[in-house]
Amino acid sequence: MKKGVSFLVAVALMALASSLASASDPSPLQDTCVAIAEPKNAVFVNGKFCKNPNLTKAEDFFYSGLDKPGNVSNPVGSAVTQVNVAQIAGLNTLGISAVRIDYAPYGQNPPHTHPRATEILTVLEGTLLVGFVTSNPENRLFTKVLNKGDVFVFPIGLIHFQFNIGHTNAVAIAGLSSQNPGVITIANAVFGSDPAIDSDFLARAFQLDKNVVKNLQSRFWYDNN
Repeated sequence: MKKGVSFLVAVALMALASSLASASDPSPLQDTCVAIAEPKNAVFVNGKFCKNPNLTKAEDFFYSGLDKPGNVSNPVGSAVTQVNVAQIAGLNTLGISAVRIDYAPYGQNPPHTHPRATEILTVLEGTLLVGFVTSNPENRLFTKVLNKGDVFVFPIGLIHFQFNIGHTNAVAIAGLSSQNPGVITIANAVFGSDPAIDSDFLARAFQLDKNVVKNLQSRFWYDNN
């Protein structure tokens, strides 16, 4: 009997230790959330403040307009229509959002990353070349040509892209595993930051002539989101 009790106690302790070992802080839902000692000066939380459930209505979970194409007359030839917690307040705490992406012929969604979400993309019209690159040191490139009805997944945090290789417009819908996935377009962040990153530093980091870096920094980096 004692052996049986000892075994159960050991199992319980192991389960507790495993639970504690796997515990972690909740994933961030925004770029920064600096702690503040005085609540009256707080303006935001990790996510959004919750409405009184008694005041919740159907409109809190509704969005209209994803059938409308985005304006692709821009330098990158694409437009992203976001449907996240900023558009549907009811998405708060639910860990999901969506986007519609329109592409002009040979338009692209430039290399970018979503710091808080995995993305699953479905092609509705057209033909897209898509891909993502794994983290250091391998930096493996995975690419695939997608046609209407094809689905592709971009793992969380990895740099990825889409390129319309067809002669006609293309359309895709994507789901993302965060109410606020965030997007970092690589060129915009590196060469279009405000204030600018030191050009000598970038020249060495990218092994480029400093004048080339300055030229890149002087350009207007279009945001298609």
